[in-house]
Amino acid sequence: MSGIIEKKKQVVDEITEKFRASQTAVVVDYRGLDVSEVTALRKELRDAGIEFKVYKNTMARRAVEAIELNDLNEVLVGPTAIAFSNDDVVAPARILNNFAKAHDALEIKGGVIEGKVASLEQIKELADLPNYEGMVSMLLSVLQAPIRNFAYVTKAIAEQKEEQGA
Repeated sequence: MSGIIEKKKQVVDEITEKFRASQTAVVVDYRGLDVSEVTALRKELRDAGIEFKVYKNTMARRAVEAIELNDLNEVLVGPTAIAFSNDDVVAPARILNNFAKAHDALEIKGGVIEGKVASLEQIKELADLPNYEGMVSMLLSVLQAPIRNFAYVTKAIAEQKEEQGA
């Protein structure tokens, strides 16, 4: 009996550590997905460096209580899988949201973003953000705009002076 309890404690410790180490954790209900759909989802998540695992709700609740994320207990009902990402904050939300749009059976319940419990709405907002490369591109275009506009004005003034001089 104590061996079983020890194994359960190890699972709770594992979940607790994953919540602590992850930038984002998204909780989903996968009920209704067939094996091929779940396999495709797991592959897509794995390719992005995201760990996707199914845990018993009682174990997940104990882990959540251990790290004082008690508000997450509300979503830990029914068949539950959790996607953990240690590196990319946006990727799990984006991948799961896109997959949920294509497969009605997948339901995003909520999650944790940088150590704080996030609602379904917050997860969907996060999913709509561009990826890192997209954000860098947007930043560079914003930084580049004043210089580009200055160059256009300078060119227009130079052309105007040429016309006046000719």
